[in-house]
Amino acid sequence: MEFRIEKDTMGEMQVPADKYWAAQTQRSVLNFEIGTEKMPLEIIYGFANLKKACALVNNELGRLSDNKTQAIEKACDAVLRGELDDNFPLVVWQTGSGTQSNMNINEVIANKATEILGGNFNMVKMVHPNDDVNKGQSSNDTYPTAMRIAEVVAVTDNLIPALIQLKNTFYGKSIAFNNIVKIGRTHLQDATPLTLGQELSGYVAMLDSNLNQINDALEYCKELAIGGTAVGTGLNSHPEFSQKVAAMLNSFMSKKYRFVSQPNKFHALTGHDAEVVLSGALKALAANLMKIANDIRWLASGPRCGLAEIEIPANEPGSSIMPGKVNPTQAEALTMVAVQVMGNDATIGIAASQGNFELNVFKPVIAYNILQSTRLLADAMISFDQNCVVGIVPIKENIDRFLNDSLMLVTALNPYIGYDNAAKIAKTAHANGSTLKDEAVNLGLMTAEEFDAAVKPEEMISPKP
Repeated sequence: MEFRIEKDTMGEMQVPADKYWAAQTQRSVLNFEIGTEKMPLEIIYGFANLKKACALVNNELGRLSDNKTQAIEKACDAVLRGELDDNFPLVVWQTGSGTQSNMNINEVIANKATEILGGNFNMVKMVHPNDDVNKGQSSNDTYPTAMRIAEVVAVTDNLIPALIQLKNTFYGKSIAFNNIVKIGRTHLQDATPLTLGQELSGYVAMLDSNLNQINDALEYCKELAIGGTAVGTGLNSHPEFSQKVAAMLNSFMSKKYRFVSQPNKFHALTGHDAEVVLSGALKALAANLMKIANDIRWLASGPRCGLAEIEIPANEPGSSIMPGKVNPTQAEALTMVAVQVMGNDATIGIAASQGNFELNVFKPVIAYNILQSTRLLADAMISFDQNCVVGIVPIKENIDRFLNDSLMLVTALNPYIGYDNAAKIAKTAHANGSTLKDEAVNLGLMTAEEFDAAVKPEEMISPKP
């Protein structure tokens, strides 16, 4: 590998000759050889959008020349197109303010902008990473802003569409299966009947509630820290800078994001309660997805020795030793994702509590976990939907058999013979291995005709006047 020499305030560093980063990035590469978790590209793209907006606003305010502004804008666009993805080598485990990642993007944009202006960044820096790309900014306000941009984009563009897709599939199934009467189960024991459609409608309502929670949480994350600079006072920043940057972002990014300047920059730099709220909403979604996935794999258990009330797609062989075995792999993947998201939430909550004085210094780990949870949930919901839920088919004969064999149909007799007599029928039938109808007649509590008139599963699925 060939190297070039780059300098910063601490001296010279050897930097790979084919990369745009400079000395501060290289120092971080050498000083933080920890783990394999790289700074997510979503953060890098958040930074690129931010640096572009900052350059345009600084130009508008008369603080940055036209030629430098145009070069920075073009360099940022190159980052956003993915052309420079291999220039962001830093790991999550760095300084807690994300300073090294801020300087990584500053250096890459500065050198690329110099190149765009026709210069040789090995010789002369026509665009300076600190004085130009980072003008009116600090790592302390740019990193939390970049992570907020990344969070809002990821949730809006990926998570919410995946959630709506899964919810809509369950809604379609709930309508299609609404006339299939089956036995209900509580405490993993037989309960009174409901329809398969009603059962699935509960999942629709759960996911709709999760969607509302996520949308509410997302509003907090649209408030940006930019303009606070080092400690929240806005030193070296223009008084209008923050509001103008938010407006500039909204002008060239999708208007659906609707970024705003966070009103109190002291809160913006040291508090990450917005991420805690968002992570809590993601955890709530994970909890519901865990319940749904477990229900689906229980209902599909079998094929001959389980419940087998529904059939799910057979996507791949389930065993390396048992021929013909098929497993509920999509449900298993989704439940593992749910567990990971719950763990991430604990990390985010603890990290957000560490806002000492004017700065929280756990920002990279908060951002990493939020984005991982968002990405995993979005991917897993799409996979679960496409490879499992859309292919759910009721197994009517098993549903009918369980329904007709259930002792809990006796609940329909309560208004006629009372709870105690109904319990006596159920216990006797269970002990004798007989039917509810036989024991109701044998015990002299009802005639066969009275029993048939009272016990109609299809009439037990809703209240009666």
